[in-house]
Amino acid sequence: MADDRAYDLVLFGATGFTGGLTAEYLARHAPAGLRWALAGRNPAKLAAVRDRLAAIDPTCADLPLLTADVTDPASLRAVAEAARVVASTVGPYVHHGEPLVAACAAAGTDYLDITGEPEFVDAMYVRHHAEAVRTGARLVHTCGFDSIPHDLGVWFTVKQLPADGPISVDGYVRAGGKFSAGTYHSALTAFSRMKETSRVAKERRAVEPRPEGRRVRAVPGKVGRSADVGRWAVPLPTIDPQVVRRSAAARPEYGPDFRYRHFAAVKRLPTVIAAGVGMGGLLGLVKVPPARRWLLGRLASGQGPSAEQRAKSWFKVRFVGTGGGRRVVTEVAGGDPGYDETAKMLAESALCLACDDLPATSGQVTPVTAMGDALLHRLTNAGLTFRTLEARPA
Repeated sequence: MADDRAYDLVLFGATGFTGGLTAEYLARHAPAGLRWALAGRNPAKLAAVRDRLAAIDPTCADLPLLTADVTDPASLRAVAEAARVVASTVGPYVHHGEPLVAACAAAGTDYLDITGEPEFVDAMYVRHHAEAVRTGARLVHTCGFDSIPHDLGVWFTVKQLPADGPISVDGYVRAGGKFSAGTYHSALTAFSRMKETSRVAKERRAVEPRPEGRRVRAVPGKVGRSADVGRWAVPLPTIDPQVVRRSAAARPEYGPDFRYRHFAAVKRLPTVIAAGVGMGGLLGLVKVPPARRWLLGRLASGQGPSAEQRAKSWFKVRFVGTGGGRRVVTEVAGGDPGYDETAKMLAESALCLACDDLPATSGQVTPVTAMGDALLHRLTNAGLTFRTLEARPA
């Protein structure tokens, strides 16, 4: 990528709650000499964020502020052409994300976000992957709790298994904490757009090449008691298995026949039943416009819990991998998944693309495909835990 860009990294959406946390993380951890800037539609709010950052690091008082709006393609084009890497926290992405993706793909600029919206990710592949391949841009979605712990956690696991035979991995997610407002709005939007999600997924399958001579699958699994974690395993219909499957399709380390299943690990059966009933009711409500508007109004974008509340939040993801006569159990763990750790993951992913020596990739790629061990090393140094709990013959 050209080194004559004005900025190594631009954070778009810094005035939002998660965007502000990402900006604060960068103020504390960006390397000396990194040329970075804040971008958003409201200059006064951007200036207020910069003042907050200057209290962390006085050099941030001179941080450039770029005015850009998703409804103004020219402003987004100017940001993309001025930056080597652009990280966005502006969602729901299915409504607000495409103009910036398009600008970065056209400009050959690396792009990252924290979306967990399958419809958006698939649509961006169909519409902008080929252009990004042509220009050399890397489009890396899902760089927050969706789907960094799961994508990198499976990668960490399969590297400990022989790659010359079939490999199976099951992931079990446990977490304590509040969902972010952005995640809440994105989830409700996704629930109300099931037909659109199915349609664009079919469009992607029609144009996306499959790995030659290898089989890669992400399968739902069934509700049941898991001896691996001593809890009820409930299939999670999130974007994470899709991301893992795409990483597996791109890397031979996942073996000739790879299968992944993704679960929530729940302690009590009544909780499983209550969650199922609640989800059924929610799926019905979001299809009714007045009810959907009411639900969206319960948690406004830009809001989030206090630092004290976030300090009590946590997540753990257990992975059980088997292959080649071996069994490996690993765990990825961290603090508040919806805000603090998501901001950390996005910031470290952006720094990884901007600063690290990485394999040559382009187009829409997963975090593992784009960054792999370099990002694993960064996140471990940043405080996330990747550890092996068990490794033995199967």
